Amino acid sequence: MAMMRCRDNEIMVVAELLEGRILPVTHEVIAFALALRGGDSQFIRMIVPGRDIQEMANELADAIGIDVIALEGDHLDPYNAEAWKMALSALLAEWNPRYVCIPHTSLGCDFAPGLAAGIEASCITAIEGVCNREGLITFTRSIFNGKVMMQVASDADMTVLTVLPGVFKAEEKFPTFPDHKKGRVEVVRVPEVLQKTRVLGMIRAEERDLDLSIADVIVSAGRGIGHEENLALIRQLAGLFSKSAVGCSRTVCDLGWLGYKHQIGLTGKTVSPKLYIACGISGAIQHVAGMSGSKYVVAVNKDPGAAIFQMADVGIVEDLTIFIPLVIDLSQTDPHSPA
Repeated sequence: MAMMRCRDNEIMVVAELLEGRILPVTHEVIAFALALRGGDSQFIRMIVPGRDIQEMANELADAIGIDVIALEGDHLDPYNAEAWKMALSALLAEWNPRYVCIPHTSLGCDFAPGLAAGIEASCITAIEGVCNREGLITFTRSIFNGKVMMQVASDADMTVLTVLPGVFKAEEKFPTFPDHKKGRVEVVRVPEVLQKTRVLGMIRAEERDLDLSIADVIVSAGRGIGHEENLALIRQLAGLFSKSAVGCSRTVCDLGWLGYKHQIGLTGKTVSPKLYIACGISGAIQHVAGMSGSKYVVAVNKDPGAAIFQMADVGIVEDLTIFIPLVIDLSQTDPHSPA
């Protein structure tokens, strides 16, 4: 079948898959594409790379109502950055869309910059917002660990965008586009070529007794707790609540204070507890991406300029080695304590 040509200013969304299913973050990127599209007539199309994915592409096109390109290749599953970049580069060079939207996950961060370089496109990463100012499309991203927000515009004909998870809310039901009621699916088969790398398999992190995803309360530790022994305070605070768990930032894992199964953030787990208590966490956007869905956020940090306070419902400027023992003491004397 002849390939349908791209329309002017088309927006393409690259889906993220895991073990034969499309991850929810893909729907967030579609929501971003809708915001980017605004009231204009830009056309949105999705690319689903993988193996034996035509059925999945059909279901997606029917459910969401946008056209889908099923990029088929045995070497595209499991994920391989080199294979994905080569396959997508060839496709995008043929279609020449205005924007290519990718989730800002560990997978997206792995291939997006190289993809942009390969197709000579600009690349804007970790996008948190988009607006149209008198015809100029600008994107918002944070710098300096979330303390400064930056507005960025692209002058390139094609731009690769990575969208921060947890920022754009996925719609339960996406609107049908005016030019068709159901999305169409086109299968593009990608021939396997000689690659310098190959995937040997996937090793899952151990879960064992910890399940952050179902915890009602998460007490999370950052580098700002000061010393590894202060994790005892974090555990005691978590112990005041039923159905609670201990989380942390990536830095704490990198230091070896906690295992990576505790990590919350862009390269860790995404959580949405009823209460999230951030202790000694600066508020870097990589961490915030994993806990922005929390219902209520309490931040404890002795730095009054910490970025975490910008999203906290309650901010406590205090040394946690002073604050947490006070809370624990109060819980032991007050019958209305959380425990």
